[in-house]
Amino acid sequence: MKFLKYIDKFLFFVSVSFFLIGLVMIFSASNIAAFMRYDANPYYFLLKQSINLIVGFAAFLIIIRFSTKTYSALSWFGLLLTIGALMFVYFYGVLTNKARSWISFGFFMFQPSELAKVVLIIWFSAFYELKRNRLNKIFTNLFPLGISALISAFIILQPDFGTAGVVILLSFLLYLLIPINKMLKFKVAAISGLVMITMLMGYYIFNTSSFSRQISRLDFLYPCSQEKFYTTGNQVCNSYIAFNNGSLTGKGLGNSTQKYLYLAESHTDFIFAIIVEEFGFIGAILIILLYIILLCKIISIGNNSFSSRGSIICYGVAIYIFLHIAINLLGIMGLLPLTGIPLPFLSYGGTFTLCLIIAISMVQRVAIENKMKKLGIN
Repeated sequence: MKFLKYIDKFLFFVSVSFFLIGLVMIFSASNIAAFMRYDANPYYFLLKQSINLIVGFAAFLIIIRFSTKTYSALSWFGLLLTIGALMFVYFYGVLTNKARSWISFGFFMFQPSELAKVVLIIWFSAFYELKRNRLNKIFTNLFPLGISALISAFIILQPDFGTAGVVILLSFLLYLLIPINKMLKFKVAAISGLVMITMLMGYYIFNTSSFSRQISRLDFLYPCSQEKFYTTGNQVCNSYIAFNNGSLTGKGLGNSTQKYLYLAESHTDFIFAIIVEEFGFIGAILIILLYIILLCKIISIGNNSFSSRGSIICYGVAIYIFLHIAINLLGIMGLLPLTGIPLPFLSYGGTFTLCLIIAISMVQRVAIENKMKKLGIN
């Protein structure tokens, strides 16, 4: 494909390296659970994630062929499709971990709320470019945040407060990057805050028990206390044990003890704890440095974009990845409530992996357009 020669090679190398590290760690963290908990082949999650990556790579080859203008043209369709999928989930979704977040296709479980994050990035980039001459109007500023609030409301109803929080933060941080009057931003932020408070109050009134259960997660401090160790604090406390076991250099690949069913989500939400246990503090620092390099590269591509559309896409993807990293790591360290947010590139997951690849593919398309523009190629 002619477009492959214009992709950002460094971003491609870092992304592929990250996914390969993820495959190794998913196998290391999941082989015991696959056999003992799910009565499956030890390679079960490794094979499924490999299929996710193959499908994702095929999607990457398709996505980079189309210009970001095409993304903009399809953004409204994608937005309406996502809202429709979230409505479908509310009535007919599969209930997992007390949340109705999934649509079952038999061979694949699809989570529309994950797709919503990527679709919003595309739609925001299209909307703000189209309305760039009307950014002094308060309605123009409120409308995209209103759409985000609507999507967040459907996600809260599942209920999935963690993903809803990512959608809200992603949308708000993207909005703050738009170059408009500061006073207008303050007014819009105040109105948006009141809307979100009203939404939460409405949810509390109509679903008190579910709301109370979600709010109880805010009691996340001292997870290893006598009251919490065998209940809400068990996962985080076992994560601390993994960190302690890892010390400076780790116990070695495959030698984690916490993956022996002590950490129930060792291959998904808590995979970083297994990485620290097996590769130590040094391995953890290297992973974080890789994340920083990746995010800086994405932002750099956005800074070099010749259109606001391309810049917003890159900044949105950087925010999307950063929020997942921050919320996941702070959660497993006991500094935030656990939310079920996966760690980019490393955690096992079908929908999230595919959405992440779509997001990186869009950034690569911006990089392609940057290079083609510099070379004078249409």
